[in-house]
Amino acid sequence: MKIGFIGAGNMGGAIAKAVSKASVNAEIYVADYFADKAEELAALIGGKASDNASIVKSCDYVFLGVKPQVLGSVLEGIAEVKKQDTVFISMAAGVTISTIQGKLGESAKIIRIMPNTPVSVGSGMVLYACSNSVTDEEEKAFLSAMEKAGQLDKLAEHLIDAGCAVSGCGPAFVYLFAEALADGGVACGLPRDKAQNYAAQMIYGAADLLRQSGKCPGELKDAVCSPGGSTIRGVLALEEHGMRGAVMDAVMDAFRRTVELG
Repeated sequence: MKIGFIGAGNMGGAIAKAVSKASVNAEIYVADYFADKAEELAALIGGKASDNASIVKSCDYVFLGVKPQVLGSVLEGIAEVKKQDTVFISMAAGVTISTIQGKLGESAKIIRIMPNTPVSVGSGMVLYACSNSVTDEEEKAFLSAMEKAGQLDKLAEHLIDAGCAVSGCGPAFVYLFAEALADGGVACGLPRDKAQNYAAQMIYGAADLLRQSGKCPGELKDAVCSPGGSTIRGVLALEEHGMRGAVMDAVMDAFRRTVELG
């Protein structure tokens, strides 16, 4: 199997690293507007630096890791040289399968994905949707190539943008929260490195408990809040500052911007 990556930025690079770990027998090629970035990533994952046209002429699967604002021009540049049976995997926020097929042809095989940055450590959340032209075998091969990225979930395409606002943008919101937790710990006298480590491990453990228990977040929150205790006082402070409303607004604003980008 030959797998190509057009775009060697943060997300494209993270996906390439995950795919290289799962597809040890595949030939991997990397292209980027900045040739040195392509060469650096290719060397890191055991691939070869190449160019857009060469990749779409030879590869079975091509990951499109460019920003939505430039995806159109990239697609126009490869439309005439692509193979008929190549599967294109796009991670451009807001850009629909039909929009991509408008550039590559209605029968083009497209898998639209919305990954997040934790794919770089194998703990990502990757939402995906397939065009009707993608076969079951091609979907299985895609899932196999992505198995080291984290959890993959097939989602109706009209829900992808909403999912991206939670799982794709969410890490930034969590990092803000983690930073604030650590700052609070430092204000209470903790050394910075310990406060940050405590915040990170707490978030990791709380997320793991939420996933494994299958319980509602509110139920798990209540289990920590003893009557008249310190945690419920902290929850009250968060409520007084509108934490839940602020987080909901952040998700909805991120969703609206994702739609705009498309």
